[in-house]
Amino acid sequence: MAAKNQEKSGPKKRKQIPGTKSETYSSTSKKPKFLDSKPSNPRSNDFKKPSKPFKQREPGLDNEKQVPLSKREGRLRAKELAESRKKKRKRHYNLEQELAHLWEKMRRRNISKEERSKLVSEAVEKMKGKIPEIACSHVSSRVLQTCVKYCSQAEKDAIFEQLQPHLLTLACNTYAVHLVTKMLDNASKKQLAGFISSLRGHVASLLRHMVGSVVVEHAYQLGNATQKQELLVELYSTELQLFKDLVSKKEGRLLDIISKLDLQKSSVLRHMTSVIQPILEKGIIDHSIIHRVLIEYFTIAEKFSATDVIKQLSGPLLVRMIHTRDGSRVGMLCVKHGSAKERKKVIKGMKAHVRDIALDQRGSMVLVCLLSVVDDTKLITKVVIHELQENLKDLVLDKNGRRPLLQLLHPNGSRYFTLDDLASLSLSIPSLSNKVESDTQSGTKSSEVNRSGEEASSDLEVTVDEANTNDDDLHLVEGGKKDPSIRRQELLVKSGLAERLVDICTENAGELLRSNFGKDVIYEVATGGDGGILHPILDEKLNALYEAIASLVAEPKSEESKEESKEEHILENFHSSRTIRKLILDCPTFASTLWNKALKGKCELWAQGHSGKVIAAFLESSDPKVHKLAKKELQPLIDGGILKIPETKVASGAKE
Repeated sequence: MAAKNQEKSGPKKRKQIPGTKSETYSSTSKKPKFLDSKPSNPRSNDFKKPSKPFKQREPGLDNEKQVPLSKREGRLRAKELAESRKKKRKRHYNLEQELAHLWEKMRRRNISKEERSKLVSEAVEKMKGKIPEIACSHVSSRVLQTCVKYCSQAEKDAIFEQLQPHLLTLACNTYAVHLVTKMLDNASKKQLAGFISSLRGHVASLLRHMVGSVVVEHAYQLGNATQKQELLVELYSTELQLFKDLVSKKEGRLLDIISKLDLQKSSVLRHMTSVIQPILEKGIIDHSIIHRVLIEYFTIAEKFSATDVIKQLSGPLLVRMIHTRDGSRVGMLCVKHGSAKERKKVIKGMKAHVRDIALDQRGSMVLVCLLSVVDDTKLITKVVIHELQENLKDLVLDKNGRRPLLQLLHPNGSRYFTLDDLASLSLSIPSLSNKVESDTQSGTKSSEVNRSGEEASSDLEVTVDEANTNDDDLHLVEGGKKDPSIRRQELLVKSGLAERLVDICTENAGELLRSNFGKDVIYEVATGGDGGILHPILDEKLNALYEAIASLVAEPKSEESKEESKEEHILENFHSSRTIRKLILDCPTFASTLWNKALKGKCELWAQGHSGKVIAAFLESSDPKVHKLAKKELQPLIDGGILKIPETKVASGAKE
């Protein structure tokens, strides 16, 4: 009995602590029960967990001695901390209320500058030492923004100095981001350079942040060429991120940087892909710095990589990025190299936005590219052409809105498109173009030569002279398999756009002729478009347009002075007189209509000033019928010295 009691009590005396070595037992000895069986109660005394190490500054501990406090002392310490936090929140709330009260006064419009300056100084003094906390507040951050707007330069410098260590943190805050951008707007060159330097190593991560990307873009827009390059190169390669001074301002293009530093193209491509993909997945593509990176990415991207980016961008995302120069070029490349399915997504993404895109300087060029490349004319008519027809008058009178219309009337006209516009229409991605082999051969040769910054140009770009002189290159620019003339006919004439356009010109002939931008559209319509595309289907409507212009010319000359008269006569206006003169030279049908219905027998009245150039155009015309029509009446005016005309123009005719 005693032995049994000894066996039962034995293991209790030999209680093991986890982590200690257990005593060795012989093979014949019986294993202790607490090692063989699982405990029924996990909270039993035999299985107590080792106590955690003491942490600093816990409410239940005496921090000086690192000894656990009693429950009562712990509760008292926690209560003290809660009360201190409550008092802090109350002080912050009171400060916010005071600042809000001052803000209501300082932001009024009917307040004097001296009084506002006094209120601003008072608010800045109250915020002293607490500006980083206030910048993140929903209410008081607006007060701080107003103070930055109206405070003195010394106060701005003081605020910037307090915020400078926290700018990267504040850049990702929803409320503080507005303050950061305002501080950058008012920063000196030295402060801006310091901030851009502080972004080193954080550009890629900030661009992936919905709020932080706004700050990077703002700094990119404010920076000079060197500072922009400093922000860009970090996105190209890890080496360039670590070593800042490897790239100079001269190496602006990515291919030049790779050639100079002898970087591995595959390594650069992998790094850029890792930077770009998260940005595209989050849809943060509104910023020009990202558009620049995408353009450079396309210069080195392989076929699969470029196609993958085009797939991701095709759709509503593309509409958000075509407002910048590089963004519109990315859009044109997506249209040109995208599949039929991707082009369809792009066109559908523009639905209900066509008017805004057409009125934008860069977006209008994407529409021009669409009209020149896409073969699915039914879809373009349904989405693009119909929206253009609904806003036709506004577009005709707008500098940018007229571009898609002029592209259909006179494709790639150097009179209406700048050299940069024509160059952008000729862009292509090397890995996806039809001349990949020739491009790669020329690329290996050119990589051996160090090109200067002024002569260096992206491999995406094709010179305008080559695009205009080589028909094959022009066809490559236009893209698509359909014949360009057939595409124009379907989009302009069969869609009903041309008919509506002639009606607009007839109804608003006077306004368009006097307009600096509308005169080009009415000229192209009246001449029938390039290649006479409007003839003979719309001849009747064009004759009505000629008669409408002739009726305006036939109006009596106003005897009032220019200041008193509401509107100049159409022959005395600068724009309209020159447009009518060009029409006389280039459109014999219009010239005969104008002469018979408006000018016959009245030439002496209009022989001087701007109108004199219109009258002289009849003798300058290369068409003998027009020349013969007016010679009998105009020759006496020339002999009498009333009408002056250069002899060279009479002999050779006008060449415009």
